[in-house]
Amino acid sequence: MLSEPAATPKLTELKRARIAVAVVFCVHGAVTGSFATRIPWIQDHAGVGAGQLGLALAFPALGASVAMPLAAAVSHRLGARNALRGLLALWTLSLMLPSLAPNLPGLCLGLFVFGATAGMSDVAMNALGVEIENRLDRSIMSSLHGMWSAGALIGSAVGTLAAHLGTDARLHHALAAAALTALGLIACQGVLDLRSAPDEEAPPRFALPPRSAVVIGAVGFCAVFAEGASLDWSAVYLRDVMDTSAGLAAASTTAFALMMAIARLAGDRIVDRFGPVRTVRTGGVLATAGGLLVVAAPHPALAMGGFGLIGLGVAVVVPLAFAAAGRSGPNPSQAIAGVATITYTSGLIAPSAIGAVADVTSLVVSFGLVTVLALGLVVGAGVLRSAGRESMRVSPADAAVPDRRP
Repeated sequence: MLSEPAATPKLTELKRARIAVAVVFCVHGAVTGSFATRIPWIQDHAGVGAGQLGLALAFPALGASVAMPLAAAVSHRLGARNALRGLLALWTLSLMLPSLAPNLPGLCLGLFVFGATAGMSDVAMNALGVEIENRLDRSIMSSLHGMWSAGALIGSAVGTLAAHLGTDARLHHALAAAALTALGLIACQGVLDLRSAPDEEAPPRFALPPRSAVVIGAVGFCAVFAEGASLDWSAVYLRDVMDTSAGLAAASTTAFALMMAIARLAGDRIVDRFGPVRTVRTGGVLATAGGLLVVAAPHPALAMGGFGLIGLGVAVVVPLAFAAAGRSGPNPSQAIAGVATITYTSGLIAPSAIGAVADVTSLVVSFGLVTVLALGLVVGAGVLRSAGRESMRVSPADAAVPDRRP
């Protein structure tokens, strides 16, 4: 477990650290948004077809799954602040790699590195977010993930403008990488400088996720599967099943993403009031109702409402899963890496699984599967219970916060 080498932080320091980590989450999301908008340019530059592009786009998740277990060892060796500073810089700079790829092998290699650095920095920033949440004794993880969504939106908006102006993606991504790296390094100066105790044994470089992380990750798996399926297939569902126009079909994806962003930004207050278990259980009910509405909807508007309910229902599950993992054992980074690996895997297989089931049966049946997994949130919400969390509310007088160890 990481702890400060000197005095524990006061409330004002914790508030500054929270803002710093929120900026880190925003920077991380902006890299994703910057990349996603230039995929068509990257495809043309590398000279790959749709099938080859689909293969290449599996490599970020593969790289993340392989590299995320390393994050705990890096944090142990360098300390949380230095680890995040280095890993985030690697992630922002790796934005340049996909647009430089001249062919399919180069694109796959670039995307593998892109995903590996994304996954390791993801684990490091979530571990710090969980530590700040524990010290403040109130929920902040949902809003942090909301900041990630805001960053992705900003990156997407800039990328859309660059694409509209016909800007070479190599130039766009070089400038974006430089700006985001600088912003990330500045933000990392404000995060908690946590270090391992001198007598603490170093975590293994590679290790299977602890059992607690597997159970928590299963809940995250259900949420991310529903999220990935809805994000990638909602527009196709409305076009093919509901026979809508392309514009209305695209609006369903926007509705889903908007509900997720709103729910994450508002989620912390809800979690503080009702607790993680009741919040996720209620979210599971909403997502299940949304899935049923999508499957049974006689009109496109109802199907769009169903996708919105799915987004609303699953939005805060992953942040709460990371928070629960960070409190589930003596090594938060390792547990978070385990949960992150499971959720990344879910995000990887969800779109293709929906397509495979649809090929054999129909998209309606595919979203029946999504509905069943959403129901899993209702059943499994209890594993996110934070019964071991101590009451540590900080006084307004900047009283020092005691060092916490799970």
